Amino acid sequence: MNAAGLPLNMRTWLPGPDRLDSPACTLRHEPFDFIVVPDLLPAGAAGAVLADYPAFAEAGFFPYAPGQCGAHVNALVDALVAPAFADALGAKVGIERLSQYPTLVTLCGRMNMRHGTIHTDSRSKVATALLYLNSSWPDTSGGCLRFLADAHDIDAVVVPEIRPLFGTLALFRRSDHSYHGHLPYEGERKVLQIAWLVSAEAKARKVQRGRLSRAMKKLFGRLDRRLGAGRDRSAGHLD
Repeated sequence: MNAAGLPLNMRTWLPGPDRLDSPACTLRHEPFDFIVVPDLLPAGAAGAVLADYPAFAEAGFFPYAPGQCGAHVNALVDALVAPAFADALGAKVGIERLSQYPTLVTLCGRMNMRHGTIHTDSRSKVATALLYLNSSWPDTSGGCLRFLADAHDIDAVVVPEIRPLFGTLALFRRSDHSYHGHLPYEGERKVLQIAWLVSAEAKARKVQRGRLSRAMKKLFGRLDRRLGAGRDRSAGHLD
């Protein structure tokens, strides 16, 4: 559902290009291009958005299905993939007409300890945006996104770690050194991810893989929790 289908008093919280010019934003071009927008969504929208966010028993990112989400989440996705917003985001990190690339939207509700190892994202991605939707976060570094200058050191942070609090957006341009990750964390961690991909074929492969992954985790969820639970804090899986 787009903004027109929402109550008038709720349309104002949907993000537009103007939000990317907030003085609170952090924009860097070294060692790779990224932007952090801590106030893309107002805190007052959290109740409505989270009420419409699907529940996940499995850990990880899974393909977005509009029928599993409420009106506010669907309107939010529409706003994030809108050409004007995507192009404004891309311009911040040196990508012309980001909207020309196919988009893959995935949702996450939970993380296991094995998640968050250092990586760059796959070469099939042009850019990745992570919109965090957690109304609060424990007093821990676990699960907090880190942009890194080193493929083998989770403490080689470029900017202070990014707490996954409601309304915070982080976008980066994928490169062979766009290292990022987070310290181990297990539990609820709501994230809406948008990836702009090099081709429709790459999108189809990722959607199929994501659906298969969720089906397998429904069957072997306990095993998934144990795999990699004792990983090294600076473990990586470079794509």
